[in-house]
Amino acid sequence: MASEASDGARAPSEAVMMDVDESRSVSQPASLSGPLARRPGSMDADPMPRALSVPLAPSPYSVGYVYEIAMMAHSPDDGDEHPEQPLRIAVVHSALLKAGCLNAMKRLPFRRAQREAVLLVHTEQHWRSVLALKTLTRQEIIDSKAFYEQDSLYLWWVIEAALSVARGELKKTLAIVRPPGHHAEPDRPMGFCFFNNVAVATKVVQQMTPAKRILILDWDVHHGNGTQRAFNDDPSVLYISLHRYEGGSFYPCGPFGGIQSCGEGKGLGYSVNVPWAEPGTTDADYIHAFQQIVMPIATEFAPDLVIISAGFDAADGDLLGGCSVSPAGYAHMTHMLSTLAGGKLVVALEGGYTMESLSNCALAVARMLLGEAPPELPPLVASEVESETVWLVAREQSKYWKNINVAACEPREDFEELTFTIPELLKAHRQDYLYRTFEMLEVPLMYEDMEEKFSTQIMCSKDFLDTDIIIVFAHEFGNLRVEIADRLNCNIELESSYILDVSKQLVEWTQREHYGLLDINLFPKPPASGKDYPHKTPEQYAREIMTYLWDNYILLSKAKRIILIGHGPGVVGVSELLDARSKFLPIVSVCTHAPIYAAAGVMRHIKLIVQVVGYTKIPLAPKKGPDLITWYQKHSLVVVPHDHVIRHEGKVLRRHGKLVFAEESKPVKLMIRALPLIQAQVRSALEPEAIPDSDA
Repeated sequence: MASEASDGARAPSEAVMMDVDESRSVSQPASLSGPLARRPGSMDADPMPRALSVPLAPSPYSVGYVYEIAMMAHSPDDGDEHPEQPLRIAVVHSALLKAGCLNAMKRLPFRRAQREAVLLVHTEQHWRSVLALKTLTRQEIIDSKAFYEQDSLYLWWVIEAALSVARGELKKTLAIVRPPGHHAEPDRPMGFCFFNNVAVATKVVQQMTPAKRILILDWDVHHGNGTQRAFNDDPSVLYISLHRYEGGSFYPCGPFGGIQSCGEGKGLGYSVNVPWAEPGTTDADYIHAFQQIVMPIATEFAPDLVIISAGFDAADGDLLGGCSVSPAGYAHMTHMLSTLAGGKLVVALEGGYTMESLSNCALAVARMLLGEAPPELPPLVASEVESETVWLVAREQSKYWKNINVAACEPREDFEELTFTIPELLKAHRQDYLYRTFEMLEVPLMYEDMEEKFSTQIMCSKDFLDTDIIIVFAHEFGNLRVEIADRLNCNIELESSYILDVSKQLVEWTQREHYGLLDINLFPKPPASGKDYPHKTPEQYAREIMTYLWDNYILLSKAKRIILIGHGPGVVGVSELLDARSKFLPIVSVCTHAPIYAAAGVMRHIKLIVQVVGYTKIPLAPKKGPDLITWYQKHSLVVVPHDHVIRHEGKVLRRHGKLVFAEESKPVKLMIRALPLIQAQVRSALEPEAIPDSDA
């Protein structure tokens, strides 16, 4: 056995022990002596045994387990039944033994904790503080209730289980270990946990084997704050935790286990938290989260090894966890995870404090490791509250993972017909405001799918079809300013929340100047429950509605002078219209008989294109020849903040048009600051162009 860490421990690579099972060892013949011994050169003596030319038989085991009775040695001496008691691992071992599972599993050796391995995750001070625990007096142990006195605290088992799988010696392993470890942070013990078993094993595996991309799935009812902390900035380890959260009030408490805690630095997106909002989560909730969050992300990550921090305190009947996951539920989750990493899977026991539910669930998981099919589940429907939790997680994680389908996670509530989305309320408000204040009317849309996406979002002045000048204004919704009353639950302080609509002044100006106005909100309405739109990009939606309005309304009006204005996301719609309807037609000069090109399409009527961009990417003129680019430079005004990145990079192209850098850093105020310049440019563009006498 490797020496104790306090006696000059060797490096992790030197501490690996040979697996010797004396009951299965082959006895070697003893050497012969005395009168029956074969004399050298004697022909009548018994021949020496010959080596057999038979290859070494492969190991009959593909699954292993770690268990050692010494792990039961440490326990409180105060007479109370501490939740983290020695009986926990004994009942698991007994259940597997009675079911015959251990007969099909190879027992792995155990080791004492090695200082070099522990320091891959924990600090030197943390290591020393844990070593000091064994020097406490009995009274000090009784007073603290949080520490244990036996040297078995320093034993290390999960590392052996993980190495056996990572090296290809076994396919799967089960570590029946205590105490748990996922709460232990790099610099301090927490929640029954001294060293972080799984975190240290992960680091050792990455250093000593080819397995570099590790998935840690933590289904303990408590958030594994220590494990996430160990890998919070590490993109080589994907940490996923499903746990009770309840607004951060459930242990270990605080926002670290919340939805938006997704890692930091290079590890941003590699921490995934599914924080249950209420106690009582069931198989339906967990399976739903696995199907919509865990497996899509894990498949995209493509791990080399999967380690389960298998706490069974979310099991039905566990008094500490207060949830209702069945043994069959754990079996199905294990079965799904075993499809990853070529089946290389390590299960390490964490929590679980009610003996019957703990042993039953651990047995169900062990059967999955041995290749049995998961038991049949009844029809499952996730709860309304936790369906929303999964949907919120999907929305957050879709920023980092392409496999997440947010629409598929959106809860379908029974009272959906009674609800109104915020975009719907904002559209109704704007429609009512434009009608009451400026007598603007809704533009009807011919096609059903277009009506579903953009109804009540296209408004025009009452003289739109009869005026000579039209302002086409493309935009999205205004900016919501919301005051949060409760950070944990994100409740809104309604009296202090409002919408900023910076287009109000522009609309008032068009009315004063008696210009026709076509107001276009380019935000497509989300599909109703049970329906779905064909997948389209924002550019495709914008192109569709803008070209429809151009062909069916603007061209049919009496307008000869048109101004296009795009604001924020609306600049995409203006660019898409220009790309779809811009062209130059060849004509023959009367004087030279040489072909020349005249503006046609949108360019024949458009006098100015104004793009108020903000900090987003500046749109480019379509690549349709130098004549179009020259035309765009002459007829464009592109307003960006003075500190836009393009100014620092110096990559201004002719296709960007005429850039103007406004002295304003807040995008929401950019339209207000630029409005006087826009008004002056519009007046200049609408002035009649002088025609030289020679061309009259």
